[in-house]
Amino acid sequence: MYHKTKQSLVVIFLDRQMNYLFTSESVSEGHPDKVSDQISDAILDNMLAQDPQAHVACETLCTTGQVVIAGEVSCKGWVDIQQIVRKTIAEIGYTKAEYKFEAESCGILTALHAQSQDINMGVSRAEADEQGAGDQGMMFGYATDETDNYMPLTLDLAHTLVYTLARIRKEGKQMLYLRPDSKSQVTIEYDEQNRPVRIDTIVLSTQHDEECTKDKGQGIKVTPEMIKQDVIDILLPRVATRDSRYGHLLHEFLEDKNAKLLVNPTGNFVIGGPHGDTGLTGRKIIVDTYGGRGAHGGGAFSGKDPSKVDRSAAYAARWIAKHLVAAGVAHEALVQVSYAIGVAEPVSLYVNTYGTAQVAMSDAEIAAKVSELFDLRPAAIIRDLKLTQPMYEETAKYGHVGRTNEVVTKTFFDADGNEFTREVELFTWEKLDRLNEVKAKFGL
Repeated sequence: MYHKTKQSLVVIFLDRQMNYLFTSESVSEGHPDKVSDQISDAILDNMLAQDPQAHVACETLCTTGQVVIAGEVSCKGWVDIQQIVRKTIAEIGYTKAEYKFEAESCGILTALHAQSQDINMGVSRAEADEQGAGDQGMMFGYATDETDNYMPLTLDLAHTLVYTLARIRKEGKQMLYLRPDSKSQVTIEYDEQNRPVRIDTIVLSTQHDEECTKDKGQGIKVTPEMIKQDVIDILLPRVATRDSRYGHLLHEFLEDKNAKLLVNPTGNFVIGGPHGDTGLTGRKIIVDTYGGRGAHGGGAFSGKDPSKVDRSAAYAARWIAKHLVAAGVAHEALVQVSYAIGVAEPVSLYVNTYGTAQVAMSDAEIAAKVSELFDLRPAAIIRDLKLTQPMYEETAKYGHVGRTNEVVTKTFFDADGNEFTREVELFTWEKLDRLNEVKAKFGL
């Protein structure tokens, strides 16, 4: 009797739909760690604008009224660090003394010095294509056909929430109490086929003024209830237009009695930014990549020139993974590439399609074809993705991947303080420029 009952329970258990929850978070450009990332990448861009072969490893710390810049550089040009730092902070929105961290008044300490010759010997080569990797390590790229930009929906929505909130703040027409620092977190329910079926929870925390001006100039206290209502009435409808396939999930979320919308759950978020929490370059690596999907090698990106494979090879791995999914090789793909310092050829290349491959090949066979299609030596990556451009400040907010490939005009200053402009192609690793080659290689 016990045996039969046990079997019956097993059958019932196997027949049940076993959905699961997955969560990703994002932070705004005003988050202290992202302030640090943007400063480091702005310094890198200004050096690359004058010397495309510059070697830069720039770290930033920001806290109450203070910014500290440290690192190693090799650059033929000269940049005004003070000007770059203050300009970057102002563009983010820290322009009021009451924030305790303000563009024009913060102190700036610079401790940059020359790059180690020991490292340089491992990187530089007489034959350009044999340029060695700037460090050892493993880098990952990931893509999924879950969204139009081949990113996990949880992270895509989390990014879009804080990005849109920042746009509302900078427009200055609604939610006038907003300050630069904010965070989001999105939890989505997936079915057994890994398809998103509903948004379970949205957490949004935004820094705000203590009071805001309403009708007839009267100031009223800003409360979590006020912010939550504005999130429902203003923010979420704008975000719902972001992805045509999943916009309906946000509308359904607002009607779902079991869904949770948590806005400023601590009740107050006036003190924020670098005054509320010290910021450091490279502390938001999961936000920068795939929100916990796939994998991460551990190396941060911002402040590093493309000779550092921490950055360039991670971009190349995303480029490859996106091609594999877009070409129809798999619904989902993770690509790992690893290096030894001073050695041009990768130590290993690994592909994982999580059982979603649409071709009659093992993942190892797919990886073998990838190695024939893509040259993953550092110099080749830099050449193919045009990574010596001053293209990095834009990557330091709202993710390094899943972004729009576009050409923009950027402004820089030379050693004499003269302004000059450069046309820069952003997010080249998001291009599907090898799609026909990939399809042909896999017979698609």
